[in-house]
Amino acid sequence: MLDRRLHLHLASWLGQWPAGPGLHVVASQRRAEPAWDGRLRPALAVDTGQSAVLSVAPDRVAAIRALVRHTPARLLAALPEAVGRPEFCVHDGPFRWSVAPAPLPDVGEWTEPTAAGLPPWLRLFDRPVLVVRDPGGAYLAGAGIKRHDAYGHELAVGTVPAAQGRGLARRLVAQAARRVLDEGAVPTYLHERDNHASARVAEAAGFPDRGWRAYGVYPR
Repeated sequence: MLDRRLHLHLASWLGQWPAGPGLHVVASQRRAEPAWDGRLRPALAVDTGQSAVLSVAPDRVAAIRALVRHTPARLLAALPEAVGRPEFCVHDGPFRWSVAPAPLPDVGEWTEPTAAGLPPWLRLFDRPVLVVRDPGGAYLAGAGIKRHDAYGHELAVGTVPAAQGRGLARRLVAQAARRVLDEGAVPTYLHERDNHASARVAEAAGFPDRGWRAYGVYPR
């Protein structure tokens, strides 16, 4: 049975959930408004393998529905132009979530995203981020929470090359996931299909690949 929080998140994030068999193009004003980082996500989709919802701005629905007859690969390639953002790129990969993160020990400390020494991607967040530093205070790894709505919060994680292979990312993801669940939301995790390192992190942190897929049009 689908977790109620995930159901509510997808309905809010996409504009409709669930859907019947096949691909459904739906209108959502959220696709015309800035997302968590102040930038647009003009197309977002979640596909369970049996049904899919592709969310676009209301004025783009007709153009996208005209593309649905194409093969999936051609549809993806045409999406940026069809939503009026040819300079954007397409992201495509597994859609993961967890209500039982792996019982890995905490490793990071929550700190303000304005703290010294953090990489630019962590500074996009407007709430505390989870950070690991070495004994000298240098940044090693971090995780942030993209609070899309009250029900679903997406996790992002990164590790500097010199600190990779220590298991920091998986521990950060599990730790951040527990915080999301404590806040009453469900943690989600997205990554590109060919990002095998991120896939290993997700699996180890308790985010299995259930065969669901997420794709969309994102800023570069």
